[in-house]
Amino acid sequence: MNLYVSNLSFDVEDQDLKSLFDAYGTVTSCKVIKDRDTGRSRGFGFVEMSNKEEGLKAISELNNSEFEGKNISVNEARPKPDRPQNRFGGGGNRGGGGYNRGGGDYNSDRRNKSW
Repeated sequence: MNLYVSNLSFDVEDQDLKSLFDAYGTVTSCKVIKDRDTGRSRGFGFVEMSNKEEGLKAISELNNSEFEGKNISVNEARPKPDRPQNRFGGGGNRGGGGYNRGGGDYNSDRRNKSW
């Protein structure tokens, strides 16, 4: 069972999180998520327990509990939603106009005037 743990202290490392959850069963993986630019913790992580019963026990006992000076939240992790891919592989709307988009150019304005 995959668990989402939030409101972690920025000092918590993977091993700290693993040690906390080891008391509730077998931890198969543990990861504190870090900012890719700074390497600093983002304050949340994921813990994978070997079975659902152990995961549910960890949720019931650790959710809203104090860990490293903060009240953490522990919930079942939801799957990451699929994001549609555009056909060019880029991401997001970067704005800007393309060829022949928008309000036209100087000459098109002159052509539409009846002077």
